Amino acid sequence: MTISIETLAARIDTRFGERVTRVTSICDELTYEVAKADLVDVAKALRDDDDLQIDQLIDVCGVDYLTYGEVEWKTESATESGFSRGVERKPVILDESDSFDPRRFAVVYHLMSVEQNVRLRLRVFTEENNPPVVPSLVSVWSSANWFEREAFDLLGILFEGHPDLRRIMTDYGFIGHPFRKDFPLSGNVEVKYDSDRGRVVYQPVSIEERTLVPRVIRDDNRYSAELKDDAGNG
Repeated sequence: MTISIETLAARIDTRFGERVTRVTSICDELTYEVAKADLVDVAKALRDDDDLQIDQLIDVCGVDYLTYGEVEWKTESATESGFSRGVERKPVILDESDSFDPRRFAVVYHLMSVEQNVRLRLRVFTEENNPPVVPSLVSVWSSANWFEREAFDLLGILFEGHPDLRRIMTDYGFIGHPFRKDFPLSGNVEVKYDSDRGRVVYQPVSIEERTLVPRVIRDDNRYSAELKDDAGNG
């Protein structure tokens, strides 16, 4: 049986009330925000409630909102500062602080009901903790295991209660978390083979950072028209 996302939304609103907040989605996906303290209880209810039956977790991703919404992300025209994290600016280093901005780091769960053929996204912010922490949902959906490890590895988000939280993509000795927006574009260290020691060693990175400029998108038909005129005049 297939239901609409508005039918699912009505059921979620009735079931949870103010414990969840619907979030506007630019891609028209049903998205709710939940407080960290309510995450596990809400997840279990989504899975077990007969009117909801959200039985599959498809993906888990971490998000760093540190520079979210800044104009340098626009790609319709070139910017004076460059593009993405390659711009020349002082990074906002917060790792030494006791806390982060409460809405800097978030975890987004992509869920699905097979029975009702409908999808749902659930977002939770890590709040001000440093390191950022949210409860693990491995006990609710076992497929969260490796996804949570990836978010831990790349963004440094800890998942409390995870059965085996360790790096999954970077080296065990890797310093930092490469998807954080205050992480150096070139990294902190590099690996090389030391012939004198006869082994691979880490050393401070020797790559110089450079400012990257986006490809500017233009209306190509303007130039096509000019080429046709030149060809006709010739």
